[in-house]
Amino acid sequence: MTCDSLLLRSLALALLLCAAPVAAQNYPARPIRILVPFPAGGAADTVARTIGEQLTQRLGQPVVVDNRTGAGGRLATELLAKAEPDGYTLLVGTVGGIAVSPALYRNLAYDPQRDIAALTRVAEIVNVMAVHPSTGAKSVREFIDWAKKRGQDIRFGSSGTGQPDHIAGEFFERLAGFPMTHVPYKGGGPALVDLITGDIQLMFPTYVTAVPHVNSGRLRMLAVITPQRQPLLPELPAVGETVQGFGVSNWEGLFAPGKTPAPVLDKLFAEINRALTMPELRKRQHAAGIYPQGRASRDEFSRFVREEMTRWAKLVRDAKIQVE
Repeated sequence: MTCDSLLLRSLALALLLCAAPVAAQNYPARPIRILVPFPAGGAADTVARTIGEQLTQRLGQPVVVDNRTGAGGRLATELLAKAEPDGYTLLVGTVGGIAVSPALYRNLAYDPQRDIAALTRVAEIVNVMAVHPSTGAKSVREFIDWAKKRGQDIRFGSSGTGQPDHIAGEFFERLAGFPMTHVPYKGGGPALVDLITGDIQLMFPTYVTAVPHVNSGRLRMLAVITPQRQPLLPELPAVGETVQGFGVSNWEGLFAPGKTPAPVLDKLFAEINRALTMPELRKRQHAAGIYPQGRASRDEFSRFVREEMTRWAKLVRDAKIQVE
């Protein structure tokens, strides 16, 4: 190799090493897009819009929410994995798309640990245990007693295979000790319609989608599905207070493409966590049954995601959950 060739290679390496800090220093220089795997108006959409508004103010560039629905969150996650790793495409990732799907789908088009960079956990979506009033149940214990006496399978609905409400149902069935049949729908809305009509008897929907029907008397809300009671709904017990060991966290986080430069990720991490402390953001998320949550570091959130993948892979395997 000639001296000229060595010099050129050295210069190229030096330019590469300098590129990331310079990119972070100038970042962002154009609008940022946040992919949302579900329709406008839902919890994930609210998370993206409230954070996006704060980031727009803090970073001086528009933050655009892009709702890419389909495949239970896998479509939007795949789009993120294939996006340019420059910090201009982010994703509101959910426990279903990030932690459960790898255990359900052998030919998943992305690897969450290789193709996606975890930024920070941003929210806990409050899900509840909701039943049709015809069950007569006013508590988790009363529902279990009713179900065991019924003499036939209980039908529970979900917003789709692998979603938190589906996993919650499978987990509940294993611990409560009676058989249930899973009925997947294309979204929580259609499932709620059939719960209201009595075609299914049980759901674990988000609080914000269930509460209008609870207030009208068409549904009954028995508990939250999180491991502990929620500060937003202190009067509601946790399912785990009756069914020992039960607890499902419907968390959401922000993610970037896997090879995004660390300085850009660090800047986003800092600004997102500052945004989560803003009173206006917290007020709007609380009203939608969302509890804002940050993380101490990107590494901590990455460890959390790996632990969740391991946990739900075991449940999928033990419950023999298959994709319909």
